Amino acid sequence: MSKINMNFSYVRKVILGVIAIGVIFTAGYILGSNGFKLETASFPKIKISREVPQDKRDVDFSLFWRVWDTLNTSYYDKSKISPQKMVYGAISGMVASLGDPYTAFLPPEENKVIEEDLSGSFEGVGIQIGFKGKNLAVIAPLPGSPADEVGVKAGDLIIEIKDEEKKIDVGTNGMTLTDAVKLIRGKAGTKITLFLLREGVSEPIKTEITRKNIDVPSIILSFVDNNGVVIQNGTIAHIKLLKFGADTLTEWTKAVNEVVGKRGVKSIVLDLRNNPGGYMQGAVDIASEFVKTGSVVVIEDKGGINKQEYKTNKIGALNDYKLVILVNGGSASASEILAGALREIKGVKLVGEITFGKGTIQEPLQLEQGSGLHITIAKWLTPKGVWVNEKGFEPDVKIEDKVDTQVDEQLLEAIKILSKN
Repeated sequence: MSKINMNFSYVRKVILGVIAIGVIFTAGYILGSNGFKLETASFPKIKISREVPQDKRDVDFSLFWRVWDTLNTSYYDKSKISPQKMVYGAISGMVASLGDPYTAFLPPEENKVIEEDLSGSFEGVGIQIGFKGKNLAVIAPLPGSPADEVGVKAGDLIIEIKDEEKKIDVGTNGMTLTDAVKLIRGKAGTKITLFLLREGVSEPIKTEITRKNIDVPSIILSFVDNNGVVIQNGTIAHIKLLKFGADTLTEWTKAVNEVVGKRGVKSIVLDLRNNPGGYMQGAVDIASEFVKTGSVVVIEDKGGINKQEYKTNKIGALNDYKLVILVNGGSASASEILAGALREIKGVKLVGEITFGKGTIQEPLQLEQGSGLHITIAKWLTPKGVWVNEKGFEPDVKIEDKVDTQVDEQLLEAIKILSKN
């Protein structure tokens, strides 16, 4: 037996242990193979004789092995046949068959990219992306990022990605989130072109962006006066919460201590605009600063079978401060959890624009060889049971931050509300 056949025999056994977790695998893999049709294929008759786990004995994997062996024996370019890539492709097809863009298998290289997101340090253009329905969309550009500087906006739909250096020019229809991130990321100094659809603009917007090193903090704290001007003795704390990442709680605690220690400050504008979310627990921790111990912040609903309440567990240092929250179309996921909870628990006003509307929770699992699986495990509900998915929250005061002015109209509106209370 040749070395390559021994390799494939070994891999076959390994794969059974990996892929036999789902009946849906074969359909997902085949349907994802560029329009492959069974009726046009002609397979050699291969006898399939392999050990199958007891609880999967009723699952027929013969078609999978027939395709596997046919590729091995018949594909013209043997250099393209990589057993490891075939395993990853097979698993990706199984996961993709669920039709959930937020549930994805991540090979090691892609998994590393996602981990960089949460750490807040990476090379790219500085946008958080998600989906509006089935369309790839910008959740938010990061403040001061290359994307922000060239005018990319929350809510823009990304319809095409072009990178001349990588020889890539592809539409995004059917593209997974991880594939999109992988294409858009790249070394600092290189360029990428995004074609965007924007509400109110009839033609696609061609946007060339030069990638840079991105280092994103979680918190930006300033003190402003009644006109929104940053001054040292400002009596209103303007807390910009940019994400819910690995370092957010540490940065948040530092900011809270600074606010509490600032004489004369009794009002807070919590700015969740363009905050794409992150760790759900971060939303619970930060909500704890503003409400009483034991308040329900979020309800996790696992398919309507069981529900779990997440409650605050400490005395809030900012419970007595007047509070208004700023939101927009880039406020998603954990930032929506926080905004929705504080509105329902304390009657906090939301000012700005309708939020993104991401109402599901993903659990990241670290797998073998540096790979990962992000799986949607539940939907989250507000304390009163509202599911925000694909709807978003309507603000209490709807107001646009006009791009053609230097004034932050939304911040000024929030300050006006605080002055009345």
